[in-house]
Amino acid sequence: MTELGVKWACEYCTYENWPSAIKCTMCRAPRPGSPIITEEPFKSSPVLDPGQEWDPPRDEGGGSGLLICPDSSARPRVKLPNQAEPSAKWSCHMCTYLNWPRAVRCTQCLCQRARSPTESPQTSGSGRRPSPPPVDPCEEYNDRNRINTHAQHWTCSACTYENWPKSHRCVVCDHPRPNSHPELPTQSPESDDLSASLINEQDRARWRAVGGSCSGAGSQRRSPPTAKREAEFQIQDFQRIELAAAAMSSKEEQEVDFKKLKQIRNRMRKTDWLFLNACMGVVEGDLAAVEAYKSSGGDIARQLTADEVRLLNRPSAFDGGFTLVHLAIRFQRQDMLAILLTEVSRQAVKCIPAMVCPELTEQIRREVAASLHQRKGDFACYFLTDLVTFTLPADIEDLPPAVQEKLFDEVLDRDVQKELEEESPVINWSLELGTRLDSRLYALWNRTAGDCLLDSVLQATWGIYDKDSVLRKTLHDSLHNCSHWFYTRWKEWESWYSQSFGLHFSLREEQWQEDWGFILSLASQPGASLEQTHIFVLAHILRRPIIVYGVKYYKSFRGETLGYTRFQGVYLPLLWEQSFCWKSPIALGYTRGHFSALVAMENDGYDNRGAGANLNTDDDVTVTFLPLVDSERKLLHIHFLSAQEMGNEEQQEKLLREWLDCCVTEGGVLVALQKSSRRRNHPLVTQMLEKWLDGYRQIRPCATLSDGEEEDDDEDE
Repeated sequence: MTELGVKWACEYCTYENWPSAIKCTMCRAPRPGSPIITEEPFKSSPVLDPGQEWDPPRDEGGGSGLLICPDSSARPRVKLPNQAEPSAKWSCHMCTYLNWPRAVRCTQCLCQRARSPTESPQTSGSGRRPSPPPVDPCEEYNDRNRINTHAQHWTCSACTYENWPKSHRCVVCDHPRPNSHPELPTQSPESDDLSASLINEQDRARWRAVGGSCSGAGSQRRSPPTAKREAEFQIQDFQRIELAAAAMSSKEEQEVDFKKLKQIRNRMRKTDWLFLNACMGVVEGDLAAVEAYKSSGGDIARQLTADEVRLLNRPSAFDGGFTLVHLAIRFQRQDMLAILLTEVSRQAVKCIPAMVCPELTEQIRREVAASLHQRKGDFACYFLTDLVTFTLPADIEDLPPAVQEKLFDEVLDRDVQKELEEESPVINWSLELGTRLDSRLYALWNRTAGDCLLDSVLQATWGIYDKDSVLRKTLHDSLHNCSHWFYTRWKEWESWYSQSFGLHFSLREEQWQEDWGFILSLASQPGASLEQTHIFVLAHILRRPIIVYGVKYYKSFRGETLGYTRFQGVYLPLLWEQSFCWKSPIALGYTRGHFSALVAMENDGYDNRGAGANLNTDDDVTVTFLPLVDSERKLLHIHFLSAQEMGNEEQQEKLLREWLDCCVTEGGVLVALQKSSRRRNHPLVTQMLEKWLDGYRQIRPCATLSDGEEEDDDEDE
């Protein structure tokens, strides 16, 4: 049966209620003209002192006491006795929220109510200070609940996760609590530390249960800014390494320790985190952590420092000077010990020319820094003034075969050599080039500290490492000074590359700018991995082409193909004038995220080595023929070409002949000529090679003596 009559509108929320309703259905406000309701199901008992009896409050009229509603912002206020009702709500001067007339603070932002000039406090005739206005119990209840709610959790400034108040760091991203330091425990340090650790472990378990995401109910997570990607990657991947120190005896000592830990952690790089993770893996029996550190090229013989022991915060397990082998022996990890000892024996025998004489190596580094100059004009790129090409000395062939084998084991990377030659034929696939033309390429052993590209470039030219990050700083400055020039080439090349593979996607300008900013940031971070754009810039710094012979696919440690590498090809200094550059290239090898210098061995000049080409060289010049095609006779890609330079294979071959000294062998292989001369080579590099060879020449008499002793024994018999 339909209710008859005219609906009435609520004076607070304007909701139209049925005629029989005595209170608003939405906000529970009383119907205009209805008596004040003084009985509600929500009543609260006052807090009594010990021994005090509760006396229910009563007003003079015999009515019940004031009621505190759970949601005082939505429910109507009960009229206080002996208080005049203001006419309208007041607007907060901070958030403009319309509050109830008796509210002394804003319900939303807790801001104090601003009094207008007309609301000046009234004084009594006796001159006493007027009594403060009565506080609405409903508003007090709301404020108390709001304060308690905000005090329960604190929001992380990095990932916006709401943490418990006892957590000094975010349990998701390990970011420190903003604007505060860990306070001293009020009762006992052991109990507070234990409770905080339990809360952290519970939150971490809850976070991992939802797949490592903070997007579930009760939390939100934003992607970190570009500048913090590397730091947050390190923190998220190594959460089990506890960075909290033990409880201190005073607040000053605790703050000093916290700042010290923060400084140590800011200096940590990805390799350092992998090493600490491997140390924890040995203690906990996690072989995967050790394999991850070993596959990244980490030094197995690395020792724990005092700062790293402090970060690990387990004095019973870790000591300064310990290696992974020491930890495996202490915790009786026999399976790990066999792997670690094998790796140590392989790494301990490496000996390259730059390691033999540190004094000469430092002088060469100073020569490289002195030969760097900046071009004046719009294209203010840095460049090297000296043309130096590193080659293995021909005197190696004069050593006995056993000594030669020892030398090659110590100076070459056998794994890289095998992968580039056998698993995927990238180098030395042509018998004509490797045998008759003496153009066999050797992969020099290179450290894996994250700067393998820069190290391999200096190894292929000067035979040293970029230990002082001189080349990285030059790369960063050149990218920033000539950002517009390189950005235009990079954007045009990436757009063409995506369309050629059928991706057909387009980015907004701000997305292009964000990706370019990430490339710029990589150049300034020591140990950060570099990309194709950085090789293109390095070709301009060297003023000579760079040829990269690399594997075509990314593979996991199980041998599974993950994607294209995109590194193999030719990088030309296209933004320079051709007359300002040299045509003699250098060669680099790329395997599984690692770059190696590919160098040749000095050889005697032959009149017919050019397969009919007139090389105009003398006997003191070494000519190495670098193939410009792969094993399938397909032309290598030329990176970062503009729309005018792109074309068919004939046009690209013409471009290669303009920037390189090219010729075609009798077998029909298009090659580039790499020329190096002993007379024009830097004297410091020649002196370093001679001192390096002297160590192997001293082994020769021992080998000869042993052979002579065997001959004498044969004669006696």
